[in-house]
Amino acid sequence: MAASPQQQGQGGSGGGGWSPEQFWSLLDKADRRFARVRDLPLLGRQEPDAFAKAFRAYTQLWRMQQEHRHRLLDAGLRRWQVGEIAARIAHLYYAQYQRTADTALLSEAFVFYHAVLGRAYFLDADHHVTPAKHLRFLARFLLVALLLARRAQTVPRLIADIRALLEDSKKSFQEAEYKEWKHVVLEILRFLRADSPFMNMRPLRYSYAFDLPPDKLPTVPPTVKKRGLVLSDAILCSYYPNEVKFTDLSIDVFRMLQCLEWEPCGSFALNNGYSAHDESGQNQPNLLKDLRDAALPPNPLKTILNRPSVTHFLTVLATKCEELPTNGIMLIYLSAAGEMGTSGFCPDTGENVVRHFSKFDISSTTSHTSSKEEKEPCLWLGCRETEGSNCIYPGDLIPFTRRPLFLVIDSSISYAFKSIHGIERGETAAMLLSPSSRSSAAAFSGDSTRHTGSQFTMFLTAPLQAFCLLIGNNGTDINRDAYNKAEELLSSSLNEWATTLVASSALHPVWVEVLGDPLLRRLLLRFIFCRATLSLFNPTSGKAEFLPTCVPPLPESVDAESMLSQSCVMRVASHFGAAIQFAFAEITTWPDGDAEEAGVTGSSGTASKAVPETGRDSDISYSSTSSF
Repeated sequence: MAASPQQQGQGGSGGGGWSPEQFWSLLDKADRRFARVRDLPLLGRQEPDAFAKAFRAYTQLWRMQQEHRHRLLDAGLRRWQVGEIAARIAHLYYAQYQRTADTALLSEAFVFYHAVLGRAYFLDADHHVTPAKHLRFLARFLLVALLLARRAQTVPRLIADIRALLEDSKKSFQEAEYKEWKHVVLEILRFLRADSPFMNMRPLRYSYAFDLPPDKLPTVPPTVKKRGLVLSDAILCSYYPNEVKFTDLSIDVFRMLQCLEWEPCGSFALNNGYSAHDESGQNQPNLLKDLRDAALPPNPLKTILNRPSVTHFLTVLATKCEELPTNGIMLIYLSAAGEMGTSGFCPDTGENVVRHFSKFDISSTTSHTSSKEEKEPCLWLGCRETEGSNCIYPGDLIPFTRRPLFLVIDSSISYAFKSIHGIERGETAAMLLSPSSRSSAAAFSGDSTRHTGSQFTMFLTAPLQAFCLLIGNNGTDINRDAYNKAEELLSSSLNEWATTLVASSALHPVWVEVLGDPLLRRLLLRFIFCRATLSLFNPTSGKAEFLPTCVPPLPESVDAESMLSQSCVMRVASHFGAAIQFAFAEITTWPDGDAEEAGVTGSSGTASKAVPETGRDSDISYSSTSSF
């Protein structure tokens, strides 16, 4: 990781021979290096030299303007130029976060962006900072603020500033450019509407405030053979027409991105009494929440592919597989529209895939036609006029099963990927597959991808929020104590499923490895909750097209029909007073010690212990390592 401007070397900024000309020369050099970094592909485990060179140049610039501010002002330095230096340092930090997934870098980017905004560096820039450049700065800051869940103050302020600036600058834009920025504003508003329910109830990231620390998770017996694989890389790909998105992040990828990270505060902030309610000051001890606990595991590297071509997707996949560590698992998240084969179904075996490959066997004397009966289901990554070049087929992933893969397929033809199972090239692929049809619940009816995002992805990333939307609770007037209590009940249920899984003798070895990684384990347990909930929910009960599936199959002890699963769903449903919406077996009983909870509803429920709120915005103006 490139060093920060505060950590780089001391040379080049002082000395008796210093002159303003050195500053201007270095500024020009830094601009050129920044342009090179901006054009680099965000792929690969090795950091390009251009990053280190750019950080080094901006380090020296930053120190010069701090140590010689008055002389530089006399020599013609303007405040907007200082702001631009800070904004570019923030952009470098964000680019480094994209490459390394280190959330501490994201926090540093926020610090510099916030300083530029708080000190109004760009307000007196006249024609030097055009409205378009100012809008780009605000949009980039907004993205960082959203990823850090700074919702209470920063996000509303940025939205208001973007709308006001666009309206004030309308006359200076050409019509096409104005319409483009108007569309960006509409995208932002749609994104926030989709992501607003239950805002700041809990982080999407793995947080010690809500999730068990890794050393306290139930583990498989020592007698069970285990390789100790860990999630090290992820590809997050989304391609839906008119999906809810902001910049390159669809709402589903935005949720999945955070779900595969550790909350920066970790145990460090909890042990130091951090309170997320404190928004009173800008330089309070709650800065601890921005420091990454050294005891936390590293976040997996993530590559986001927004509306990629098929060739680009396969190129990235091949590169990631080549660089995957020997003890690593790679997660592939594919969310895209699908088209089923003419037969309307896909068998559970590899028959279709084998037939697909046999068409290219030159030794075969059988005549193969391209009849509609042989059309294979596929995911669309482009327009449908050019089928072959814009489709991802299940067979396309088979060559990459030489490495451990964890597939999350969110599509109407997700079932087609079952055909991979049994014909992998070395490693059994673990697969979580979405339902082929969407629930009839109000929040997810129709094409919800265009409004609230995918129900399946929401269950994997924010399961209680998805449950509430399923039963008709949109979160506008939900009782926070009741919601916190529901989080406790759900956490208890997930732990029971985990304990049952690790004790099962029928657990497939691939799931043994998945349970060894806390981030993947959490996805698997939430899948079980999703499957049980949709299986018991009255409108979808008994309808296979509304139920998610997993490959290889899980033990029967955690099936939706099991007493454990029914009791766990009943516990949460009864808490919200929604048990009548589910088809529980008459013999379903409460687990020991929980009978007294059965009558608690969402309006009257109270938490038995304090559950920290998260995501509140403390809006710092500078960190302990930065000076402006």
